[in-house]
Amino acid sequence: MSRTRIPNEVLDAAHERAAARARRDWPEADRLRGVIEAAGWRIVDRGTDFALSPATPPTIEEAGAVRYGASADVPSRLTESPTTDATVVLIATDFPEDVTRAVTAVRENCAGQLNVDLVIVADGPSVEQDAALDSLDASAEVVRTSARLGTGAAWNIGIRRARSAIVVLMDTSVEPTGDVVSPLLAGLEDPSVAVAGGWGLVSSDLRKFEDAPPGDVDAIEAYLMAFRRTDAVERGPVDERFRFYRNLDIWWSLVLRDEGEDRPPRRAVAVDVPAIRHQHRGWTSVPDDERARLSKRNFYRIIDRFGHRPDLASAGEPDRS
Repeated sequence: MSRTRIPNEVLDAAHERAAARARRDWPEADRLRGVIEAAGWRIVDRGTDFALSPATPPTIEEAGAVRYGASADVPSRLTESPTTDATVVLIATDFPEDVTRAVTAVRENCAGQLNVDLVIVADGPSVEQDAALDSLDASAEVVRTSARLGTGAAWNIGIRRARSAIVVLMDTSVEPTGDVVSPLLAGLEDPSVAVAGGWGLVSSDLRKFEDAPPGDVDAIEAYLMAFRRTDAVERGPVDERFRFYRNLDIWWSLVLRDEGEDRPPRRAVAVDVPAIRHQHRGWTSVPDDERARLSKRNFYRIIDRFGHRPDLASAGEPDRS
């Protein structure tokens, strides 16, 4: 396929999608986006118009440093034996002070008796973020992309570079004030637990989720989420259509828990962790209407895959007391 000429079927799908958006048929618009992306193209909305570009930016090398254009281009450690107790993955984009705070807190509070390695995925970082990452010492691995690939792809990159049997995704808004890794590892010692984290959600119907106290929950929020690397290999990769972060954590939690309709699902467990949650820039930096639109689009993906699976709402009715 030419990387400059847009195929007729892609252009037709893009025009059909524009018409669906005009009549506010968001499920159809989202389906057509999937058709376009499956054909290897990316669509960006510009008011009532759109722009199409090849979906995968190039992988480039500058002064001996590689910037990856796709998660699949990143060398994988997934077949290697674990060498650390846990791999903490952070995503760096536009806010270097948040990344610095998170990295410092992990190093100061989570090492202790554990061997914890850090992977920072610099997903199309800003100039300021790029410069700040250059100042980190070699104890943190930094993987840079040549363009902003989105949260799903960034998670896949972090998972591919994990040295440990346990992957811990941590948002840069979280500042550990103590060891947050050990409680997660303890939660995953039980083989019936598929995912553990610091903050959980429950739902009675997989359509409305509410915050939940520590214990069994239906999904783990990506502020702090831990799972086995082997499960990520078996059930992944993460759907990279989740460019915006919102609701991806619910989708991934359900993917990890799902054992099939004829078998009981595995568990999600929220545990107490010593940490402060600061302003979540991924939420506050996006305009309200765009945030709502992107969140809704992501939630459709949950409904499409799991909307017929009430068995995954195993934590029962949310506690509204």
